[in-house]
Amino acid sequence: MISVEEAWQIIQSCKPNYGEISVPFEDALGRVLAEDIRADRDLPPFNRVAMDGIAIRYDDYLRGNRHYAVSQVVGAGDAPPDKLDKNTCFEIMTGASLPSCTDTVVPYEHLNVKDGTAEILKEVTHKGQNIHFQGTDKKSGTLLIKPGIRIGPVEISVAASVGKSGILVKKLPKVAIFSSGDELVDVDKVPLPHQIRRSNSHLIRAALKQTGIDTAMVHLADNKENIQEALEIAVQENDILILSGGVSMGKYDYLPEALESVGVKKLFHKVKQRPGKPFWFGSFGEQGVVFALPGNPVSTHFCLVRYVLPWLEETLGNQSRPPILAVLDEDFTFEPPLQLYKQVKIFQNETAQLMARSVVNKGSGDFSSLLEADGFLELPADQQVFKAGEKFRFWEFRH
Repeated sequence: MISVEEAWQIIQSCKPNYGEISVPFEDALGRVLAEDIRADRDLPPFNRVAMDGIAIRYDDYLRGNRHYAVSQVVGAGDAPPDKLDKNTCFEIMTGASLPSCTDTVVPYEHLNVKDGTAEILKEVTHKGQNIHFQGTDKKSGTLLIKPGIRIGPVEISVAASVGKSGILVKKLPKVAIFSSGDELVDVDKVPLPHQIRRSNSHLIRAALKQTGIDTAMVHLADNKENIQEALEIAVQENDILILSGGVSMGKYDYLPEALESVGVKKLFHKVKQRPGKPFWFGSFGEQGVVFALPGNPVSTHFCLVRYVLPWLEETLGNQSRPPILAVLDEDFTFEPPLQLYKQVKIFQNETAQLMARSVVNKGSGDFSSLLEADGFLELPADQQVFKAGEKFRFWEFRH
């Protein structure tokens, strides 16, 4: 049995490269960016009017003029006129390109516009007011987004604005999820008294879907030959296998043996942690990996949050976030020499500290307790007494 740190180092040493692919920008949401996104022209690309009103020459204003004949109306998207007579103005809309023959915008709130004449009622503060000048945000060629960002709505907007109709993103691995156990039935079935509905595989699938990965799901009955046959096909067709259940010490826990029989190399089995001690990890082929998670729902969820999802983010090149620390809000004692991941609810105290309050659960099978928790608080294996006010790493699963 190895430590959590050793397990994580082994997992991190397996870093497949799934390559890159160009996708239409509309389909890039949730994917990891694999190229630089640069401004293809200045931002804004012209002197942009920032308020509805009139565009004037400031020199006319300095000469004491407060009444301007409206020459024409200029809207957003109109080609800006290049000539303006003395003591005249353009009525102009927000977003329009400022005519080069003007240099100041006076908003409607400071005007009386009537019968083709605009009267300035409030003093103009300075030349160039209410203008968003060309290139003041970013210059042409400026790096806007670095690779390694998970693409969100803002990144989609920026990519569209600079003409990136196709975006290079990290390729997604092909993933198969396996559940096992004769006690499990389909979600739409009514279980017999000795049966339960399958939920772990749906948990894993939903978590991976949030990262943009679609998965296949397979259920394995407790039959050694059938398990081996299914895994033989799976290692040929997938990059990642994620299994739930069948990795402990039970008489029907065939998965470790079956995995090794189809060429999966065991890299570790059992980690000094609670929950999730029977966790099994291995590799196959040039870059295939297998996460075989314990079958109890809390253990499955914990291993997913602590190992699978962080590894997947790193493997796909997504920039990692700094660890979150939370303050334990009550004394706690845990004597077994295991790293404990305690379910906690998070809140802020009066000084804006992130506080962690224990959530009562009745063991790794108590999946309903996850509804009350925001994540797991990491309590080190070399410590047995944990005092209120101490800070520990927090693994968030509810955003």
